Amino acid sequence: MRRIALLAAAVGLLLPFLASAPAQAQATRTWVSGVGDDANPCSRTAPCKTFAGAISKTAAGGEIDCLDPGGFGAVTITKSITIDCGTNAGGILNSGFNGVIVNGANTTDKVVLRNLVIQGTVGTTQGSNGIRFLAGQELHLDRVVIQGQSGFCVDFNKSTLGILYVKDSYFTECSSAINITSTAAAVAEIQRTTFVGIGGNGISASGSATTVSVTKSAFENVGTNCMVTSTSGATANAADNMFANCGTGMNASVAGAIITATGNSFLNNGSAFSVAAGGSFLTGGDNKVAPTGSAGSGSTGNMTTK
Repeated sequence: MRRIALLAAAVGLLLPFLASAPAQAQATRTWVSGVGDDANPCSRTAPCKTFAGAISKTAAGGEIDCLDPGGFGAVTITKSITIDCGTNAGGILNSGFNGVIVNGANTTDKVVLRNLVIQGTVGTTQGSNGIRFLAGQELHLDRVVIQGQSGFCVDFNKSTLGILYVKDSYFTECSSAINITSTAAAVAEIQRTTFVGIGGNGISASGSATTVSVTKSAFENVGTNCMVTSTSGATANAADNMFANCGTGMNASVAGAIITATGNSFLNNGSAFSVAAGGSFLTGGDNKVAPTGSAGSGSTGNMTTK
């Protein structure tokens, strides 16, 4: 009887710790596979089926890798993480809904999406948005393809500091490609990226502390503006890019909006640039404008060569 009493006492002491122990430790690297199962631990030998299944088993700051080609489903990201499909054809089909929502629980969260395809068009139904960046500090897009969205390819919509890095990516068949709306400081750095077949704006920047810088990229067949700043204080910088067959190449659309351009080529646009009264267009004078279309409009704006 005494032994039973001692055992019962020991179990009683351990119960609070057992109740609070995690059912399964999170790994720093997990794997998904087209033939995986979300009931698996997401290890390399027992991969998961979806990004959503893997993310719950991946530690903050960890990485989800694609073991082989597959469609891995939409995902909401609430912590620092990297998703990388490497050389595999890894993707998300998001017909009728958002592909990726980045909604970091911490203002310092950093998310990296690499080697990923987000395809919205399935039949006649398009995706809502390819990526929505709502919370967290940084979002990195490296070799990301986004296609077929009724909304934005990328919707950057934040009320705290946010930084967007995009390189070697491709955006097409969205109503607008990158939309930046921020009530706090927002920075976007975009390199070697293509925007083609966009219905509205290629890049739209609003917010008094928003700065977008684009280099060595191409905009073609963009319905409204290749780049537009739409609030006072918003700044768009462009260097060594091609703007072709757009409604307007670069547009400072309201008083106080700023665009700067150097070393760009403007080809067959409705206008190379447009500047509203009180807006600013700053250039080193080394942009090349094709003879078709008008060089620009907005003589009441502040056009400065420096």
